[in-house]
Amino acid sequence: TSVILGTTGHDENEYLFIKEAAENVAIVKAMNFSIGVNALFALTEQLSNLLDDNFDVEIFEMHHKHKVDAPSGTAIALGEAAAKGRSVDLSDVGVRGRDGITGARKKGEIGFTSLRGGEVVGDHSVVFAGESELIELTHNASSRGIFSKGAIFTAHVTSGKSVSSPPTTLPT
Repeated sequence: TSVILGTTGHDENEYLFIKEAAENVAIVKAMNFSIGVNALFALTEQLSNLLDDNFDVEIFEMHHKHKVDAPSGTAIALGEAAAKGRSVDLSDVGVRGRDGITGARKKGEIGFTSLRGGEVVGDHSVVFAGESELIELTHNASSRGIFSKGAIFTAHVTSGKSVSSPPTTLPT
């Protein structure tokens, strides 16, 4: 038996519970089961590794007005991918919700902007802004069906895997 877990916004105690449960059952936890978003994770890490910190990284995400966590788990995972590509810890360089007089941007920061409104399923962009050039990676989800397709794919791949099996990831 395996558990496919795609929810976000867990607190520290809930993560601990998931980790303990994973000792007894194979659990695949992903911030997003969209195959396209998982490709975006890989591309973000690769591009972040390729470009130096003279390129500022900003992550924009928008979801429907009923979403309760911000930034989204997918946005955080994109930030982690960018940080991994630069061999830094996101907790050291992540900046959320700039407002007011914040001072000049510090070199190496990874910024987050969260928008909520309407019925947006999930839009995510990672922007690499350098001097006189900008690179933008974007994924727009127009149907929640993409998440179930990825979860079903993952369930098929993990079927029969033991707890000690290597973690399964979506194809990138």
